[in-house]
Amino acid sequence: MVKNIINVENLSKSFDVSSKEPGLKGTIKHFFIRKTKSLKVIKDISFEIKEGEIVGFLGANGAGKTTILKMLCGLIYPSKGSILVSGYSPFRRKENFLKKITLIMGQKQQLIWDLPPIESFYLNASIYDLDKFEAKRRIKKLSDMLEIDDELYIPVRKLSLGQRMKSELLAALIHEPNILFLDEPTLGLDINAQRNLRKFLKKYNKETNATICLTSHYMKDITSLCKRVICVHNGSISYDGELDLLLKKLSPVKEILIVFRSDEDALKLENYGFTIKNKIKNEITINVENNSITSSLKTIFNNFDIEDIYINEPPIDEVIGKILIKKNI
Repeated sequence: MVKNIINVENLSKSFDVSSKEPGLKGTIKHFFIRKTKSLKVIKDISFEIKEGEIVGFLGANGAGKTTILKMLCGLIYPSKGSILVSGYSPFRRKENFLKKITLIMGQKQQLIWDLPPIESFYLNASIYDLDKFEAKRRIKKLSDMLEIDDELYIPVRKLSLGQRMKSELLAALIHEPNILFLDEPTLGLDINAQRNLRKFLKKYNKETNATICLTSHYMKDITSLCKRVICVHNGSISYDGELDLLLKKLSPVKEILIVFRSDEDALKLENYGFTIKNKIKNEITINVENNSITSSLKTIFNNFDIEDIYINEPPIDEVIGKILIKKNI
């Protein structure tokens, strides 16, 4: 039986935010009389993540995804509720706990800018009490997986964004953590670099059974890596479950593009009660509910002379866009 490696119960987080009136007068007034208000960014959320799972956190900017990850790795103290990650309370920052996790943020870097990545790798190895032989073995293994052997000896400032991101990943994994928190790991990368990073994460998960918590606005990251997603809306969880079920729920129809051999047949289709989405000469696009695809295709083939037909899923970005604006799904 697969055990839970992350348990979150009734978790909340509030921040005290100061506010002031604009201008010099407002600044002076704020200096002597400081006004603050409590802003609740995470609101009584609960979830569990099993060992070896890859879970995607979805939500609009400011929904609270990064705040959740920061609490899970202990950078932020929760205002209310409990968190257990691999049996530890993250905010206590125990040494054994820190050796089990890593946090990678697409907009942050830990490599030393003017030195080659290999220098930062050996520094990280020393921090985690790895001897030079073991550090060399792990660097070799990870660099082979990431395909960055040649880049290890080039100053970080001269590396491309994709090369730097791979080096950041290697630096974060040198202590072989079994829980990865990834916040926008493919931010700013080109398509090939994104694909290679996803390929590496799949391989790392398969070989080490590492648990991965991922946030990303690149939907290919989510669909390629995550079977389960947790949708966050204004600090609350609006959905927690399988990605496929969510997509079916939010997109109950498919688009069917039909190419008729004649314009006359195309005109007759409108008499059969189908919902016409678009029509260009002898090409018609219709929307058909998922549960009536078979019967609809049977009707079309039995009554019309068809040259070609295409069945398309709605664009994933369009479907996920619905998630970002819905409070309850």
